[in-house]
Amino acid sequence: MAEDHTLWLSRSWTTRERRPGEPEDAYVFVDRPTFDIQVEAGGFFEWAEFLGNLYGTPVPEPPPGRDVLLEIDLQGAQQVRRIRPDATLILLIPPSAAAQEARLRGRGDDEAHIARRLREGAEEERKGLLIADAVVVNQKVAQATADVAGIVGRYRSAARGGGDALRPTDGDASGALHPPPDDVPEGS
Repeated sequence: MAEDHTLWLSRSWTTRERRPGEPEDAYVFVDRPTFDIQVEAGGFFEWAEFLGNLYGTPVPEPPPGRDVLLEIDLQGAQQVRRIRPDATLILLIPPSAAAQEARLRGRGDDEAHIARRLREGAEEERKGLLIADAVVVNQKVAQATADVAGIVGRYRSAARGGGDALRPTDGDASGALHPPPDDVPEGS
């Protein structure tokens, strides 16, 4: 977001508790009744329940001339694909299950949550690969950010009539960037 001022990040709502050390603006943290009122009012572009908590993206209202960026889970991406088939879906995946587990431990998640999240994550990745326009491995934050920016740039160029802008520069003919081998050191 700091590098591309034409993007606008939609801040998701959640009913889960804020984690220790998590920024206050990571989500709009609300209780379940407040979330339910927003659902009934049609205030979400997409929403889903995941691991016992509700998550949702308010109907986006970006400033003029800005592209909307959503940080959503698989259920939300599936809803977005149905509502906006022209949306570009980028699947972010960890470099390995071990890296994902270490990240979950590092943020203080309990063992039961870690086990459930790893099980769900494997299934999400499998399904996400079926609907994603591109895949980025979140090995190192700076590289993942650059990869996402490159994908966004190629899709913007194609939307403006840039011809072969979707021809991949990395990865295969699908435009997907593929995970590194398992022996690559784990990143952030």
